[in-house]
Amino acid sequence: MQPIMSAHEINAFLETDFPQIHTDGRVFHVTKVSPGSITMTFDPSERHLRPGGTVSGPAMFALADVAAYAAVLAHIGPVALAVTTSLNINFLRLPKPQLIFCECRVLKLGKRLAVIDALLLQDGGDGPIAQATATYSIPPR
Repeated sequence: MQPIMSAHEINAFLETDFPQIHTDGRVFHVTKVSPGSITMTFDPSERHLRPGGTVSGPAMFALADVAAYAAVLAHIGPVALAVTTSLNINFLRLPKPQLIFCECRVLKLGKRLAVIDALLLQDGGDGPIAQATATYSIPPR
C-alpha cells in the first residue's frame, strides 16, 4: 500500500488541523513515510517524566496514538475525523528520558477501519520499550 502523504505534509496537517498535540511544545515529528509504515519521533521534556526520571506511560501512550493516526493519514490522506476506536499498549522496558522512535506498520486498511501496530524504541536499548495496537475508524468519504 502506497502512502499518499509525505512526512512534511503530515507534519503540516497536524500543525494546522490538530494543534493541540503541540501544547507541550513540538515534541512529535513524523520523520519517515514509506509503503505501509511511518516513523515518528517524540522528544520528551521534563513534563513527560515521572518520578525516577523515566518517560511516563501516558506520554508513551500519546506517542503511540498520534503516530498511529499519522500512519492512517499517510495512507488515506488528510481526513481529520478519523478517530481512535481502541488502543492497547504493552510497556516492556524502562524508557530513558531521551528521544523515542515510534515505528508504525499498517496491518489492515479497510474502508471503515484501520489497524496499526506501533513499536516504541530508543537508541542503545535492548529492544522495544513498548508495543501498541491501535484501531481507527475512518469516516465515509
